[in-house]
Amino acid sequence: MYFAGMIFPVSTGNYGYTNSGYSVHEEENERLTESLRTKVSAIKSLSIEIGTEVKNQNKMLSDMDSDFDSTGGFLDATIGRLKTLSRGSQTKLLCYMMLFALFVFFVIYWIIKLR
Repeated sequence: MYFAGMIFPVSTGNYGYTNSGYSVHEEENERLTESLRTKVSAIKSLSIEIGTEVKNQNKMLSDMDSDFDSTGGFLDATIGRLKTLSRGSQTKLLCYMMLFALFVFFVIYWIIKLR
């Protein structure tokens, strides 16, 4: 301690800190450390949940990709059959198919319009 130009040795067992000041800072440090620990724990659990959600979304996207691939193959086969029909002499059958498709389109349009 310093008192009116004289230095008095202070005997503390806390490396030169006075007991009252040291304990206040130590308590505040403990409180801040606990607060930080709580926040880190919350962030850790949130990041784990985000990782789980990303894995689920990636699996869903993979499944959708395979479904779209199979649907694309199905549509390619159907278009190939239509091209085969259009090259042949079965134009009457092709006209009936087109008229039927237009009829179905108008029925669906009419049903949607009534809603």
